Amino acid sequence: MNTSLNDFQSSERLGENTALLKKNGKDNVNCLSNPGLISSTSSLANLHQPQTTQLQENRNVKVERDTLPVPAIPNPFPELCSSPITSVLFIYNSFKKKLILFNEDDSSRALEVPSDITAWDVCQLFILKNHCVNDNSWTLIEHLPHIGLERIVEDHESVIQVQSTWGMDTDSRIYFRKNYAKYEFFKNPSQFFPEHMVSSSSEANGSLSHSQLIQNFLNSSTCPEIHSYLHIREQGKKTWKRYYFILRRSGLYFSTKGTSKEPRHLQFVAEFSESNVYTLVSSKKMYGAPTIYGFCIKPHKLEGTRDLKLLCADDEQSRICWMTVIRIFKSGIQLYENSKPPQQRRNSLTSSNSENSLVAMDFSGHKGRVIENPAEALTVAVEEGMTWRRKSCHRMNAYGSPNLLQNPTPFPAIHRIQSWFHHRISRDEAQKLIEQQGLVDGIFLLRDSQSNPKTFVLSLGHSQRIRHFQIVPLEEDGDLYYSLDEGQTRFTNLIQLVEFHQLNKGVLPCKLKHHCARITL
Repeated sequence: MNTSLNDFQSSERLGENTALLKKNGKDNVNCLSNPGLISSTSSLANLHQPQTTQLQENRNVKVERDTLPVPAIPNPFPELCSSPITSVLFIYNSFKKKLILFNEDDSSRALEVPSDITAWDVCQLFILKNHCVNDNSWTLIEHLPHIGLERIVEDHESVIQVQSTWGMDTDSRIYFRKNYAKYEFFKNPSQFFPEHMVSSSSEANGSLSHSQLIQNFLNSSTCPEIHSYLHIREQGKKTWKRYYFILRRSGLYFSTKGTSKEPRHLQFVAEFSESNVYTLVSSKKMYGAPTIYGFCIKPHKLEGTRDLKLLCADDEQSRICWMTVIRIFKSGIQLYENSKPPQQRRNSLTSSNSENSLVAMDFSGHKGRVIENPAEALTVAVEEGMTWRRKSCHRMNAYGSPNLLQNPTPFPAIHRIQSWFHHRISRDEAQKLIEQQGLVDGIFLLRDSQSNPKTFVLSLGHSQRIRHFQIVPLEEDGDLYYSLDEGQTRFTNLIQLVEFHQLNKGVLPCKLKHHCARITL
């Protein structure tokens, strides 16, 4: 009888303890911190003892447990109940990402960056690490070789989000290079927006000034239209057709009836809120385009070529116009904010050293005086600069080390360490480098001539074209000179030649403004 009673009590108490364990089993710390549960579990070892006093004590414990339920104790250390490795990996993946940047020579540099880092932040990081001039022209370029596309990554874009749109098996890359044309349209709109391609509602009031044209592009209510003929590749086919295209704020259209702009004749092509505009790197070879001036509109999440809107212009100026306006329509006023100098972008407030607070001063007499006449101020500035050039015998090269230019004999190859000199690159390589870094007026580089080893070549961009000028060495009375105009203007070294044409165009179509540069990451 006692044995059966003990078995019954044991099974009853075991069921109660099991239920209590299930109730508190969600938190191991709660289970271990419950004294009632500890006493119950510790008494499991004595379940088979037949003492009557033990049974009475167990009944009392049961009554107390039923009348006074023990409240659940919150766990003050929830992280102890999960794997520490999982937590660390989660934090790492949430805030740090791996980014690989490539240079022009395909060398690369890997670094860990925050997940919300922008393209401008990455550029600033590499500018500081490589001691580059921060002239707002350094750019990240998204390159998709499997479909032959590349584009400018806007400064406000998240680099990690750009990487997230790539496929796993693609060789997509991000390049770090200069692009002088990135914001040049704010300074010289006439080079980017030909009059025959732009129409606005204010045409009846006369032609717009350059500043008004830019303001109209940024203003959604008075946005001009862009129109011209383009070639488009038919969807799912390899054939191209030529239509009259119209670009409006609402999207891109082409006319099914000549140059008609009536709504019933307009066929919708694409809009830009969820798309980006890309340059076709090999438009003829990869897509059979009729010209080499191809571009396309690609949705963000698209990996293949199925839904690409492939377009082709008749010349480079038309392509640049279309792509620039699409960038403006997509990003709007943000592009204008991005185009501000780096100093203003760090602090949008007006600087205390603004141009309005600076005045020209003359310190030639006993007391300094303010020069109010602009012509006199310019003359004094030129004279002061020439005096400094005559007195100064040391000059700084691109790497910050002093060079003695008064006597060029000890340094016959001083130009070879300049950032604008690119040694023995070919004509095609020079043209490709200039096009990659922005085909704007005044972009240039110097290189060795391949046809004549003793001469040099100046490659210069002007009016959307690249021209090449031969620099001929001349010798007179044992001294070596360099000239672009058959000896009419002579220079003792190539550095003087470049500096002169940065101030005077001479025989060139324009002044030298921007040099193509390559850096080592």
